[in-house]
Amino acid sequence: MQGNLLSFALKLTANREEAQDLVQDTTLKALRNESKFVENTNFKGWMLTIMRNIFINNYRKNARENTMVDSSEDMFHLNLCQESGLETPEGAFACNEISAIIAGFSSDYREPFSMHVAGYKYEEIAEKLDMPLGTVKSRIFFARKKLRDVLVDYR
Repeated sequence: MQGNLLSFALKLTANREEAQDLVQDTTLKALRNESKFVENTNFKGWMLTIMRNIFINNYRKNARENTMVDSSEDMFHLNLCQESGLETPEGAFACNEISAIIAGFSSDYREPFSMHVAGYKYEEIAEKLDMPLGTVKSRIFFARKKLRDVLVDYR
C-alpha cells in the first residue's frame, strides 16, 4: 500500500519530501482510526481518502496562515507595494526593460494591459475604455503573448 500512497502523494504535492511526510501522516492517522474501517470495503480507497483529506486540510491551514489581515484604521498596509523587484540592480534593470517594452505597444494594447496589471477587472477596463468585453480580453491576451515572446530570455 505504501507504493500506492507515495504515488498519490507525489501527484498531490509534486515534492518528494512533502509526499513522504504525507504518506507518514496518512499511515499514522489510519492506524489511530483502525477501528473505524469497515470490513469488506475498499481499503485502498479508504487510505487514499484519508490522504486526500489530510492534504486538503494542510493546504487550507497554510492558506489561512499566509493570509495578511490589515487591521490598521485606513488599511494602509494593504496598499503597500509587495516585493516589486526593484530592490536589486538586476531587478530594477529588468523592470525598466519590461516597462520600455510595454511602452512600445500600441495604445490599443498598452492601455488595457496596463490597467489589467494595475488590478482593474476586465469589466471595469471595458467600461472605462468603452470597448466590448471580448475585445479587452483578447487585447490583454495578445499583449501578454507579445511580452512573453519578447522576454523569452528571462525564463
